[in-house]
Amino acid sequence: ACTVSAMATDAGGSTGDVPIGGTEVLADLEARDLFQDSTDREALAARLDRPTPLYCGFDPTADSLHMGNLQSIMLLVRFQAAGHPPFALVGGATGMIGDPSGRSEERQFLDSAVLDANRASIGEQLGRFLHFDGPAAATLVDNRDWTEPVGVLEFLRDVGKYVTVNTMLAKDSVKSRLGRDSGLSFTEFSYMLLQANDFRVLHRDHAVDLQVAGSDQWGNIVAGIDLVRRHSGDTVHGLTAPLIVRADGTKFGKSEGENVWLDPRRTSPYQMYQYLLNVGDDDVEPLLLRLTTVPVAECRGIAAGHRSDPSRREGQRRLAREVTSLVHGRDVIAPIESASAVLFGGEASAAAAEAFELLAEEIPCTRAPELSASAGDSGLDLPELFVRSGLARSKGEVRKNAAGFYINGESLAGREAQSLAHGELLHGRYALLRKGKANHHLVVLA
Repeated sequence: ACTVSAMATDAGGSTGDVPIGGTEVLADLEARDLFQDSTDREALAARLDRPTPLYCGFDPTADSLHMGNLQSIMLLVRFQAAGHPPFALVGGATGMIGDPSGRSEERQFLDSAVLDANRASIGEQLGRFLHFDGPAAATLVDNRDWTEPVGVLEFLRDVGKYVTVNTMLAKDSVKSRLGRDSGLSFTEFSYMLLQANDFRVLHRDHAVDLQVAGSDQWGNIVAGIDLVRRHSGDTVHGLTAPLIVRADGTKFGKSEGENVWLDPRRTSPYQMYQYLLNVGDDDVEPLLLRLTTVPVAECRGIAAGHRSDPSRREGQRRLAREVTSLVHGRDVIAPIESASAVLFGGEASAAAAEAFELLAEEIPCTRAPELSASAGDSGLDLPELFVRSGLARSKGEVRKNAAGFYINGESLAGREAQSLAHGELLHGRYALLRKGKANHHLVVLA
């Protein structure tokens, strides 16, 4: 988990014992393009001159957060680094309904058991980024704890009375859904009331004075601010960051239509690294600024260096290192980069065994321990090995097109023998096959 002192030192600011001034906090967010909407800026900056409890919500609609959530997580991390205690809200109540923002259809409802499992998993993930003791300690809360005990009549009296339908209808996500044939159910329509009540309860019970989120939540945030004011007369604040859209117009965090998840069981660290390594040149600087703790000036220097020679992809490489290590720890980077080098032109014989262990989980792999014995005698028949792997239809195809088939980075056309001796196995057990430029297959013999 990140600590306040470590995070703040990385940013070149406070150690967490004394909060960074509110003006400086907001200026840093603006420099990172993390500031879109807010309540009165001067009043917010003044409030942030002293420790300000704040919150951001995450609905447990899956058992993992994804790359699209990372910006909101990093907002909490940045505020915690500046000395402000974050409340990470995992919405067991709102997750039962689903936020209509940005959606064309209603979410499928999840039962309590699934939501509880998702909530526990997401809480564990958030614990990797936030620290829960010491200065500006974080708190994990679930809005189901204060929503479930409240009856319908009590909720309508204490919350519904203070929110006008006019305000709710003015929300963009509501207006867009009302214009569709599918319409908008009353259940989803009530989501804004539930989120507004979260702000009211957190302000009342924990002195939370600020809600942060992506820009699609601005309407919900304003509803909460207004509810707090109408209930108690207190002034609270809201701040949103622009949603991340890649330079090609695609939604950040999507890979071929699938989310890039923060859970390594859903998206491996290798797959996350490769996704970031393949972002466009124009995405390097904004993603470094928004998703890492690298100081602003350094982010801009990295981007400038990258623009001078984009073919080296140094900007993407730094981005992939920073984000993947932030999510999964720095220990994963060396094996990932070694494995990547093996696949993309590096010397296979120079790679460590752990690189091949990683590749066995990431590329097509055949485990054939029974072939070990033959490798020690006359060697493995390479054309047969390519057929067995599925890279060739017949041994004749391999012999006829030997120049297009590779074993451990060496073209078969350059080999005298069409067999692979035991001594040629990498680390005594791996054979890396390739057809053409990009079709890889790993054979594990022992």
